[in-house]
Amino acid sequence: MAKKIKNTCSFCGRSDGEVSLMITGLNACICDSCARQAYEIASTTLDDEEPKSGKSKFNLNLNKIPKPKEIKEYLDQYVIGQDDAKRYLAVSVYNHYKRLGQQDDGSGVEIEKSNVIMVGPTGTGKTLLARSIAKLLNVPFTIVDATVFTEAGYVGEDVESILSRLLQVADFDVEATERGIVFIDEIDKIARKSDNPSITRDVSGEGVQQGLLKLLEGSMVNVPPKGGRKHPDQDYVHVNTRNILFICGGAFDGIERKIAQRLNTHVVGYDNVQANAKLDRENFMKYILPQDLKSFGLIPEIIGRLPVLTYLNPLDRTALRNILTEPKNSLVKQQIKLFEMDGIELSFEPEALEYMVDKAVEYKLGARGLRSIMEAVMVEAQYESPSWKEKKFVVTKDYAQERLEKANLPLSK
Repeated sequence: MAKKIKNTCSFCGRSDGEVSLMITGLNACICDSCARQAYEIASTTLDDEEPKSGKSKFNLNLNKIPKPKEIKEYLDQYVIGQDDAKRYLAVSVYNHYKRLGQQDDGSGVEIEKSNVIMVGPTGTGKTLLARSIAKLLNVPFTIVDATVFTEAGYVGEDVESILSRLLQVADFDVEATERGIVFIDEIDKIARKSDNPSITRDVSGEGVQQGLLKLLEGSMVNVPPKGGRKHPDQDYVHVNTRNILFICGGAFDGIERKIAQRLNTHVVGYDNVQANAKLDRENFMKYILPQDLKSFGLIPEIIGRLPVLTYLNPLDRTALRNILTEPKNSLVKQQIKLFEMDGIELSFEPEALEYMVDKAVEYKLGARGLRSIMEAVMVEAQYESPSWKEKKFVVTKDYAQERLEKANLPLSK
C-alpha cells in the first residue's frame, strides 16, 4: 500500500497535518496562516501606493439632471433670498451638465462651458450656494482660496493644486474629477495691484490670473496628486479641465465706487438725471458689469472665461431674521439639536432672536457674524448644560444681552 505524501508549506515548512488548510499549487504549497499574512502584507503595501480608480461614489446621471426650477427650489431650503443669483447658478449648472451629455448630431454646434463669477459682500451665501449645488448633483466639489496662489516658481501654491484637491475629493477617480465643481473663493484678492508697469512682478495678482486661464478655459493639465513642490518625483495624473465647472466668488470691496463712477459718467441731460435718481443707492452691486471687474483689476482674458456674472444682495434685517430659523440647517435648529443630544429641550424667545439680529445689522456682520453672535450667546450654556439636571432651557433677551456684554467681543460694545 503506497504511503500518503505529506505536503509542506513552502513558506513556513509546516505539514498539512499541522495546519487547518493547505493550498497546493503546481510546484509549491502555502498554508492558510502564511496566505493570511501574505494578504496583509500586500494590502498594506498597496495602500501606501497611489490609489487606483475604482467604482466612484459620485454617480451623476447625465440623463436625469435636475431642472433649473428644481435646483432653485433645493437652494431655497439652504440659502435665504438671493433669487437672482440662484437663477443664474441654476441655469448655468443645468446647461453645463446638459452639455456633458450632448450627442454629436453632425450639426457642428459645440456648446461652450459657462463658468460663473459671483460678486457680493462677505457672509451673503456665495460658498453655501456652490456647496449646496454640488451636494444636490453628487459631484466632486472643493473650495480653494485664491489668496494662497502665486506665480509658478515663487513661494506659495501653484494653481494646479486646485485640481490636486479635487482629485483627492474624488478618491483619485479621474473621470469623476473631470465632472466636478471647483469654487475659487476670494477671487478679488488676485486683482492686478496697479495699472502702471512696475519693476517688480505681481506674482500673487496678475501672475495668478494668467495661470488660471488654462484651467478655466479647458486644457489637459499634469496634476501632482500629493502636491508638486513637496513630492517632485511623483507620477503626474492627467486631468482635462474642459468639463470642470468653475464658480468664482469674491467680495470685491470698493467696487461700488467703480460702478457709481461709471453710472455718473453717463449722466448728461434731463432724462438721464431722472434715470439716475431712480438708482438703488443702497445696493450698487445690482448694476455690476464685466467692465467694472476690469476696472477693479481682473484682466480681460479671465473675465472672458467667466461669462456668467451675477451678484448677491447685502442681507437686510428680514433676511437675517429668516436665516436664524428657516433653512434646514439654520442656526437655531443647530443649537436645538446640540442640546437635544444632551437630553435638554432648548427654545428661544422671539425677543432674544430679534436682539441678535439687531446686533448683526448694527455691525454689518452678515450671516457669518450672526453665527458669531449666536456662539457668544450660547457658549456658557453649552459649557454648563451637560451637567444640568434641568431638562428645559429658554434663551431670553435679557440672557442674550447679558452674555454678549460679558463676551469680550467688539460687537458687544
